[in-house]
Amino acid sequence: MTMRTYRKALIGAALLVGTMMTPAFAQMKTITGGFDVGPGGLQGNFNPMTAPAGYTWLSTYFEPLVTYDAGLTKLVPALAASWEISQDKLSYTFKLAEESWHDGQKFTAADVKFTIELNKNPKTASLLSARLSAVDSVEVKDPRTVVVKLSRPDNALIVSLTKMMILPAHALAAIAPEDMAKNAMWSTKPIGTGPFKFVRYETDRFVELAANETYRGGKPKVDRLINRYFANAAAAISALRAGEIQFTYIESDDVPTFKGNKDYTIIEGASYVANYIGFNNQVPLWSDVRVRQAVMHAIDRNTIIDSLYKGAAKKADCGYVEGSLIPKGLDEYAYDPAKATRLLKEAGWDKINGTKPISWITYYNNPLTANVMAAVQSMLAQVGINVVPRALDSAGYNGIVMSRTPNPADFPLVYAGLQNGPDPGTLNLGLNESQIPPVGQNFLQIKIPALNAALNAAVAETDQAKATTKYQDVCAVMNKTLPWGTMWVANRYGVASVKLKDFVWTPAPGGGPFAATPEKWSIAP
Repeated sequence: MTMRTYRKALIGAALLVGTMMTPAFAQMKTITGGFDVGPGGLQGNFNPMTAPAGYTWLSTYFEPLVTYDAGLTKLVPALAASWEISQDKLSYTFKLAEESWHDGQKFTAADVKFTIELNKNPKTASLLSARLSAVDSVEVKDPRTVVVKLSRPDNALIVSLTKMMILPAHALAAIAPEDMAKNAMWSTKPIGTGPFKFVRYETDRFVELAANETYRGGKPKVDRLINRYFANAAAAISALRAGEIQFTYIESDDVPTFKGNKDYTIIEGASYVANYIGFNNQVPLWSDVRVRQAVMHAIDRNTIIDSLYKGAAKKADCGYVEGSLIPKGLDEYAYDPAKATRLLKEAGWDKINGTKPISWITYYNNPLTANVMAAVQSMLAQVGINVVPRALDSAGYNGIVMSRTPNPADFPLVYAGLQNGPDPGTLNLGLNESQIPPVGQNFLQIKIPALNAALNAAVAETDQAKATTKYQDVCAVMNKTLPWGTMWVANRYGVASVKLKDFVWTPAPGGGPFAATPEKWSIAP
């Protein structure tokens, strides 16, 4: 942290504490946390259509139709009280809950229709646009019933809808789709249906929410939720220890400092995120699969997991983490620098690039990732591949890789992660040629026909048992063709003050969303 950033953080904290110590605020029950600390970080304008992460916080005031339970094991109702899927898997009927928007207007089926059509429109820059491509029409049957009809079966649709926060038609309809992504409204007066409603955002300092006293799940047990922003996880941990916040994400190497401390509860779980070294397919460096294979054989993943992750990660040989989706017989790409050197020589690496520096960017800004990337850098250097790690903030990283006119030279190589959580269809977003931006998240411009075919077949399969087999095929193709160099799946951790009661946090991909029931959270004096 620079001295300027440190001073700014101190001033921001002092101003926030001053606000909180006013007589009116002192009487309120308030939970303060670092809800966006960690991978993904501060989203900036809180637009749920363009947010790749931060759902733990967004879902305290926005809500989807359906969501996952806190264990990420099954879908449960949110704004949809119930739903039915037709036998041919082409029609989804949602019966809606009784709820009002934070401004008092009634939530209706018209809002659902508006939201789906808005997210499907690529002009809005919605990350869900391509995921909704199978949606043919949305019909409002009555104020409490909406029917979504598909042009083809898509077993990933219902999971895509967990990421789609329902938006108010009456507040947004007048905004042109092309002006939606960066509209100031998202950070000044967003309107949702959740248990808390937006009060204010102090740029890069904190967001304040107030209890929605008419929420269908019951009046929240606290009056305010505060989400504070920190330059890094270390600053958030300091605030936690000082009693300024009651929760934050922590890195695995910080876990030992909290173990055995009766004042805190450590929350641990699988991240459901496969970290990978991403090869920009528009860059000729990686055209020969032997070069990609060489990268894999040059990296001693087991040593990195044991020494840097302290065992809190699991080696991955394709993008999936769920055991049922991983077939037998995968190439484990064992650490073998001699083989890596031989493959590079066969591919003509000296003529392709030699020892010229290759920029390697990431959005992970933490000491653990810096150490991991330095270790990989050293291992690759031993076989003649010279990579130069560069950490960016989330906005800077996304500005480069998700640009409508990306320059491949700016990101020939990335270190990133893609969530695949409870539903394997999510990987389709980052791997299928049909998902190349601006409609999807295949920013590495991956164009592998065999992979496209395997993904399309898996997503379209409506029989669960057959779908599992077809997702195994996807895994096998990934392992063979190496669109990414898949590294590992790490555990994630949160730490909460024992003063928090009925607090629910799950190390979910992108922060969820999941049924965290924030209206039930409370805090002891």
